[in-house]
Amino acid sequence: MIEILNPTLLARARDTGALVGEILQTVKSRTAVGTNLLDIDRWTKDLIAQANAESCYVDYAPSFGRGPFGRYICTSVNDAVLHGLPHDYALADGDLLTLDLAVAKGGVAADAAISFVVGDARPAESLALIDATERALAAGIAAAGPGARIGDISHAIGTVLGQAGYRVNTEFGGHGIGSTMHQDPHVPNTGRPGRGYTLRPGLLLALEPWVMADTAKLATDPDGWTLRSATGCRTAHTEHTVAITEDGAEILTVPKPALV
Repeated sequence: MIEILNPTLLARARDTGALVGEILQTVKSRTAVGTNLLDIDRWTKDLIAQANAESCYVDYAPSFGRGPFGRYICTSVNDAVLHGLPHDYALADGDLLTLDLAVAKGGVAADAAISFVVGDARPAESLALIDATERALAAGIAAAGPGARIGDISHAIGTVLGQAGYRVNTEFGGHGIGSTMHQDPHVPNTGRPGRGYTLRPGLLLALEPWVMADTAKLATDPDGWTLRSATGCRTAHTEHTVAITEDGAEILTVPKPALV
């Protein structure tokens, strides 16, 4: 299903997107060496409840996971790249952490992800991975506008990732979003321009470049959810929800100052 939001729902989507950005920044600001992934999940649960919003994850049970997910945020560490199931692990200096969060409020969902290095260490490979996904996301957003096609976004993202030296996996990518978290159209992280669905004002898309340092192959943890690089290399993942407007793509999940 592809949804086109009316102005009332688009206004609600802006509120939901801002909330997702705020929660991610709040959790990031609290995260330090020694933070347990289960604490991050608890903080997220509390922040969602304080906002009178709903988790898109806790009851999520798609065909590709061993559902329901049962947690409120995805916490992917180092070689984990997608769907990281929070578990009893204390973060170490130099760990590369991705936080991926989807929340619904007012009948509209928003989805975003950030990757960052924990502590004082600054591993060059990790910073390069993060930088590539952030630049690819910016390129994808710049390519999104009324009349453009999904392939234009995919091509823009894939070009940046390829030029940075990374191979692109197309099993998981961006997606439509609206009254539910995952909708059509699928937005691969590489593709051919001029192909696919034509973008219309009112369409919401979650764009999410992700890469692994030396492979495009994934391995699944015994938990049935966490996806890791098949070689054990480090990974990164960046995501925003955007709204297609008459003027282009409006980013809804822009990071905001931390909640008090």
